[in-house]
Amino acid sequence: MSAPLKGKVALVAGVTRGAGRGIAVELGASGATVYVTGRTTRARRSEYDRPETIEDTADLVTEAGGQGIAVPTDHLDPAQVRALVDRIADEQGRLDVLVNDIWGGEKLFEWDTPLWEHDLDNGLRLLRLAVETHAITSHQALPLLLRNPGGLVVEVTDGTADYNADNYRVNFFYDLAKASVLRMAFALGHELGPRGATAVALTPGWLRSELMLDAFGVREDNWRDALERVPHFAISETPRYVGRAVAALAADPDVARWNGRSLSSGGLAREYGFTDLDGSRPDAWRYLVEVQDAGRPADTTGYR
Repeated sequence: MSAPLKGKVALVAGVTRGAGRGIAVELGASGATVYVTGRTTRARRSEYDRPETIEDTADLVTEAGGQGIAVPTDHLDPAQVRALVDRIADEQGRLDVLVNDIWGGEKLFEWDTPLWEHDLDNGLRLLRLAVETHAITSHQALPLLLRNPGGLVVEVTDGTADYNADNYRVNFFYDLAKASVLRMAFALGHELGPRGATAVALTPGWLRSELMLDAFGVREDNWRDALERVPHFAISETPRYVGRAVAALAADPDVARWNGRSLSSGGLAREYGFTDLDGSRPDAWRYLVEVQDAGRPADTTGYR
């Protein structure tokens, strides 16, 4: 089927750039109507002060074959999220897929800085943006999602449950935020499963987001120029790869088999057979363990 999600309605929260944008576009490419939210619009920027907007993402969804609808929303404000969900209910009468990709913490965490030396206000703000927003959004949106059987909730995080259980991630606040989102999916799986819906945690690999490309001074069309400085960046993937993972899950009639699980873009690519935009199938989390963390030279042979 060219549009397996035609007639389905999705809410992707946190789509201004990165994984959220990739997920929204791929859901659109599968025919879904996708409500896209965030704080940066063509009229107003968030503290990120970057050019990407939710309207741009909505346009990309529509160009891909779906219907993109941009709704400016601060997901820390329950009233704004309630208004968003009410609008979806009024306009569509259903919600089939909820993706919580809200983050906003890049400018707030300090690499390899212990808790007692980290700026406390920034750390607490990070937890509010990365954890509280997900809880607020699910609280407001799940009653609508549960109106019809087969709904899917995707909690987007960084790292699989297995990897994060054994590895300290950046610092106290970052580690806690990513672990919390993993646990959210586990808990929601217990609450949604008996009610006919599915919840999963999903991580991309080393993401070639707009922010990451800028940090390395490259673009998507010349990203390999960064490999001389950062050799393991060879395992990286586009945001559309994790988007294809979500689209595959949303179209799977047996998606309930993943309920409560921690999943990765690379792992799901093996399961469903999709590829990244270049036709490759990067498996970053296996590569990190077996190559990068093991101290071996960068070599993606057998990993993409």
